[in-house]
Amino acid sequence: MPLTVCEKRRGGHTPQEKNRRENKRMDIKWHEGVGPHMKINETKGVTYLTFPALEGLPGILHGFSTRLGGVSRGIYSSMNLSFTRGDEKEAVRENFRRISGALGFLPEDIVASSQTHTANVRVMTEADKGNGVTRPGIYEDVDGMITNVPGVVLATFYADCVPLYFVDPVRKAVGLSHSGWRGTVGKIGAETVKKMGEVYGSRPENIYGAIGPSICQECYEVSEDVILEFQKVFEEKDWKNLYYRKENGKYQLDLWEANRRIMETAGLLPEHISLPGICTCCNPEFLFSHRASKGKRGNLGAFLGITEERK
Repeated sequence: MPLTVCEKRRGGHTPQEKNRRENKRMDIKWHEGVGPHMKINETKGVTYLTFPALEGLPGILHGFSTRLGGVSRGIYSSMNLSFTRGDEKEAVRENFRRISGALGFLPEDIVASSQTHTANVRVMTEADKGNGVTRPGIYEDVDGMITNVPGVVLATFYADCVPLYFVDPVRKAVGLSHSGWRGTVGKIGAETVKKMGEVYGSRPENIYGAIGPSICQECYEVSEDVILEFQKVFEEKDWKNLYYRKENGKYQLDLWEANRRIMETAGLLPEHISLPGICTCCNPEFLFSHRASKGKRGNLGAFLGITEERK
């Protein structure tokens, strides 16, 4: 399954080259020069992505789904994780069972919310398990979640927007947030770090952050009204690193860099921040993309939790 490529140049013996050798059926190519890349995994027939930096933290489970390994058909093929886009509900339930099994938890452990492009962050506990997945969702206008409860698996869903992972290995707390352009303007990444500090005593310098698969700058054309919103919340000296204007009057916006800067400003150490290196819109056969499919698509899932101690 050849995938299109965003990168302008190719590297040598990089982590993605190893992944390419290990995944012969996919010609995975990545952005170069944007920090640590993700790793491709396949477990029980399900293909998913992980961050090497987070894999090295004890007691943490995480992953990001791809389109591969599910049972959905047509435009939802095959690992669609949305109940609201028109797919058969039993197919979506089976997809949740499969991705959960591959990552090492149960669908009943997952906590989800109704994402509406806010910067609101909610604390999740044992009582929230299953919300939005195995039982009806009751949370509106929540785009970020945090927890320190082992066995609770936070989940957010995507098809171009930016997943933000936060792990505090000292306080044993995690956060997961959905950041589209509105969430980025609202600096939901910083709000998540702030909430982890208020609730769990997390110190930003101890937190590891990761930016998940999402639309890259080369694919993300926006109009001037979006840029004006970014100009309100980012200093002028940063503008040239976040976007550039084209002859047609449109702009190319870099949500990865915007969220990386938000994490750094919130106090995360640069060496604790991982970038994805893979774009949803460039690879629509591997990852769902709203822009590439013109809205005819399913949803990807980001998952993050603290493992339960087995007696």
